[in-house]
Amino acid sequence: MQAEYLSAATAMEEALPDVLMRIVSELHDVAYLMERIEPQLAAIHGEGAGDAAERMMVLQGIDLAVQKTRGLAEFIDTITGSIPESWVVDVTTALNLVKLADMQKALSNGLRHGHSQPLGKAAGDFEFF
Repeated sequence: MQAEYLSAATAMEEALPDVLMRIVSELHDVAYLMERIEPQLAAIHGEGAGDAAERMMVLQGIDLAVQKTRGLAEFIDTITGSIPESWVVDVTTALNLVKLADMQKALSNGLRHGHSQPLGKAAGDFEFF
């Protein structure tokens, strides 16, 4: 029974640096998607000065979120360089918690080719809550 469990657990073991670099890729995708929203929100014209101030605060919040997302990606990218390839993690439980199918696939398949999301295509799965 325990041998069965151990063989099943190792099925999704991957080198920690590889997993972290896929997370870095996903964070860069998130930052890029947020940046694409900014110009559209900036183009929206409100009714009064109060709306302009609120819109500016929203845009600054988005800009801060982009900076933080990129900062986290760069931080993880930098520390990943010092992690030995021999360190492995079992990603099975973590992948089961990811609800977006495209992101789960990008994090689990071990391949990174540019953006993990098809940015030029229409949106896919949507989870409101």
